[in-house]
Amino acid sequence: QVQLVESGGGLVQAGGSLRLSCAASGSFRSIKRMGWYRQAPGKQRELVADSISDGSVNYADSVKGRFTISRDMAKNTVYLQMSSLKPEDSAVYYCNAAITPGTFYTYAYWGQGTQVTVSS
Repeated sequence: QVQLVESGGGLVQAGGSLRLSCAASGSFRSIKRMGWYRQAPGKQRELVADSISDGSVNYADSVKGRFTISRDMAKNTVYLQMSSLKPEDSAVYYCNAAITPGTFYTYAYWGQGTQVTVSS
């Protein structure tokens, strides 16, 4: 059973920083992609950043220059360093991963979500 366990959310003032972590556990063959999404009340879930196994990364325009995604392959962990936070960054942040548990198929897995609240 593959699980994604997140940590690091919380309350921070505007301009502050937070770091989110997400560790994949269980039995699996490979991780092809790990990333972060967020969902604010009344809004659709949106991609924040992701990291592909080939080393490429992608960011939403709204977080470019402020957020940095990184991975520790040995620990099957992805991090999201968030700086210069704004109130509009407030949301539940979800870890997402594309994992191949067996031989052929790759599945999308989600973490339970962690709340990030940025006060003005």
